[in-house]
Amino acid sequence: MNLFSKGLCLAAAMTLTSSVFAGLHSEDDGSPKGKPGDGHCVYMLQNNMMDEQVKTCQQPANVAGCKTLGSMDDNTGGTHGAGDCAMEGAKGSCEAEGTKWVYFDGDWESMETGCGFQGGDWTDY
Repeated sequence: MNLFSKGLCLAAAMTLTSSVFAGLHSEDDGSPKGKPGDGHCVYMLQNNMMDEQVKTCQQPANVAGCKTLGSMDDNTGGTHGAGDCAMEGAKGSCEAEGTKWVYFDGDWESMETGCGFQGGDWTDY
């Protein structure tokens, strides 16, 4: 492959990649990751490591993104609300790359381990 062809392929790959990442930050496109001020989403997260569902709140999350979270993989539910996640009854949380997940039940060791794999900061409550 000549230098021109390699450069053209690289440019095409970069354009496609930037389009995918741009979609994660748009207004209400259905992607799970919202932007500050979008509100929060409460859903049942499937923890495959422990084969259990864990009540989870994610913030920020927009309305369409919340619907996606509630139906992604083996998750269930997906109720959107304004503002931040309620902290009453929270057992722990993970913050990574502008997203916070608050967990209300489940196996804490596996949730904390998963947070570490995401490069997040874990907090016990």
